[in-house]
Amino acid sequence: MASELSQVEVRRDRSPTAFLANAEREAERRGIYDALVVDCDCHLLEPGAFNEMTAHISNPFVRRQFERYPTPQLLYTLFPSTPGDRTMQGRISGSFAAAARTEVSETPRALDGMHPTRATVLRSMRSIGIDYSVLFPTAMLTLGLSPQVEVEVALAQGFNRWLVRDVIPDEGPIKTMLYLPIGDPDASVALIEELGEASNVIGFLITCVRNQPLHENRFVKVFAALNERRLPLAFHSGPHWSEESFRQFNRFISAHALGFPFFAMCQMTNWIYSGLAERFPSVTPIFMEAGIAWLPFMVGRLDNEYRLRSSEAPLLTKMPSDYIRDFYYTSQPLDVIENQHHMQAIMEMFDGENHLLYASDFPHQDFDLPSTIWDMSFLSEDARRKILGGNAARLFNLPDVKLKDRHPELFEP
Repeated sequence: MASELSQVEVRRDRSPTAFLANAEREAERRGIYDALVVDCDCHLLEPGAFNEMTAHISNPFVRRQFERYPTPQLLYTLFPSTPGDRTMQGRISGSFAAAARTEVSETPRALDGMHPTRATVLRSMRSIGIDYSVLFPTAMLTLGLSPQVEVEVALAQGFNRWLVRDVIPDEGPIKTMLYLPIGDPDASVALIEELGEASNVIGFLITCVRNQPLHENRFVKVFAALNERRLPLAFHSGPHWSEESFRQFNRFISAHALGFPFFAMCQMTNWIYSGLAERFPSVTPIFMEAGIAWLPFMVGRLDNEYRLRSSEAPLLTKMPSDYIRDFYYTSQPLDVIENQHHMQAIMEMFDGENHLLYASDFPHQDFDLPSTIWDMSFLSEDARRKILGGNAARLFNLPDVKLKDRHPELFEP
């Protein structure tokens, strides 16, 4: 009975402090504070900053809506929605909202005067044991389904400019890969030219959940701009229950289980078979939030089809699996397979030791701590350190600087 009461009490406490109650303890127990840790997928709840983003939106039609409508109406009016209970009757949203609601007054006094979003992210990084965080929006990841391309462009401008100019305007431990409104190639190129050289911009992002065929010639200018600057391109995945094939499912768990890898598979297949990896060799794709269990399927399936029908992919100079082993992948949600030999085999098929990037997906409730990587028994300590931070440091050219050296005040008692 005592343990049951204890569990009830934990669930009732939705404060940001409780949300990360065990993270610091786990990091200290495993010695993770001594390793370089780069979180390659950390999210902001940008609706809380809509009032700040407004000034950065160029389109007067969209800007007026931000000026006149409250946040709930903006979310209903401008953002595509898909069915499904994402909050599990409120059990997820409570923790999710609490983690993102930290006030500046709750952060250490030495951070007073810092933008509250930046201070909140630094606070969570300290608790989890992270030295660099790569930030992404959350609600905006549905914009690939918007029928209003001008809205996607306006929101991308507003969010990107707000983040780069107001939140992380100077060099530091918080980085970002900025959202590209790929539905408008010209606007995407303009954003790359405007913000691509900002100190904390390490690449750009395209959402996987969209219907535009990215192999079409109209998108070449976007990939050429990234290739010229040698900037990585993230494909961030997600679920979409309204996808035609998914309408046969009667539970959101089905669409959630298959949606993330499915949309990543679509983008990867297009990128490889259409020869985009050959045409833009300096653009490194990163597939995010799809886990890793789908990768052996892609290695086998794409290779087998290419052996049978290579004339349909004439630009390829090597097997599809070789391209797959050139790409990068974020770990969260790390597919847990109890048999560690099977996990090891999966990792070997895509060269996970050198191409897997740790990601937390914080502040979602199903976020992964660095211990998910550290506790994989078949990995050597060197491999763990590569996945937790070394691979990302190499990919993004990040110096090996610890958070405690940049912000010692966060570590004071």
